[in-house]
Amino acid sequence: MSSKVYFIPASKEENDNILAKKTEKLFLKLGLDRKIESDYFVALKIHFGEKGNDGYIKPVWLLNLINQIKKKTSRVFMTDSNTLYIGSRSNSVDHLHLAMAHGFTQSVLGIPILIADGLIGRDEDEIPVNLPRIKSAKIASAFVNSDILVCLSHFTGHILTGFGSAIKNLGMGCASRAGKLEQHSNVNPWINPKLCKNCSICLDYCPAEAIVQKDDSAFILEEKCIGCGECLVVCNVGAIKLRWDGDNIRVQEKMTEYAYSVWSKFKGKIGFITFLLKITKDCDCMSQEGVMIANDIGIIGSLDPVAVDKASIDLVIERSGKDVLRDANDVDWSVQLRHGEKIGLGSMDYELIEIE
Repeated sequence: MSSKVYFIPASKEENDNILAKKTEKLFLKLGLDRKIESDYFVALKIHFGEKGNDGYIKPVWLLNLINQIKKKTSRVFMTDSNTLYIGSRSNSVDHLHLAMAHGFTQSVLGIPILIADGLIGRDEDEIPVNLPRIKSAKIASAFVNSDILVCLSHFTGHILTGFGSAIKNLGMGCASRAGKLEQHSNVNPWINPKLCKNCSICLDYCPAEAIVQKDDSAFILEEKCIGCGECLVVCNVGAIKLRWDGDNIRVQEKMTEYAYSVWSKFKGKIGFITFLLKITKDCDCMSQEGVMIANDIGIIGSLDPVAVDKASIDLVIERSGKDVLRDANDVDWSVQLRHGEKIGLGSMDYELIEIE
């Protein structure tokens, strides 16, 4: 049976109020509002953007959607999780300052802004999934403790996964920092002795006692390391590094299985809205203006994350006349879609329904 995917044409050049009304119309079409009870916690998952990059979804485009949810419950909040890499979104304080600078404030949106995995990314719960790559996913606690999730994604290209949209926003975006480590890295972290201050904090936090002091620096014993990422989280000088997994197939499959863990937790009380506006070569994590690879197309939504991503891809390729995503990053982006369908996350068979 085909999944329903709703689409409404739009351009970032349109008035903010018009885009807010279009987003609201698409949200109501999903019917997710009818599943909200007065005591439900509703999480709006979003990417707050990066310093120097304005490709993120603008907060004013979401005002009407938020007002619709507030008719049902006052317990609605906007959220994202901390990043794995050191930067302006690696802890909640800096992350919230950046969000506020981009207009994501309670005074603008009328709802609280939270960081889902706590101050330094350690607030997590595990969701058992027993899938080929992931047996138990480490998910930021605020998502696990919510009743409804609305996944708001900005469609872009991506250097490692080919493209980033609903599946990536759900799988990578809802993971704790340790969960992101599990998806991104296939081996253990290491410590750069030139940066290490030998403060011993990582030794105190390591649950496997895999870190020792050696030659005036901390040192990770690979044979004991369990890859949990605790040391990466607590190091405040950026001395602990990752050996990034360059196998994009493995990364995409792990990311998709993480997405499945979140999707399965909500049991039908989850929806996806994707903005096909300012489609750039790289994701919104880049701290610079992105290179456009496709024209604005519109806003698209579904209850099926695989279907909404497949429909987004098809629209981008159809409107561009070629696979601009493959041209941009030379990655087989279909891995995440095929794996998502294989594990039961959703279907690539969809019916596109255009609304006015």
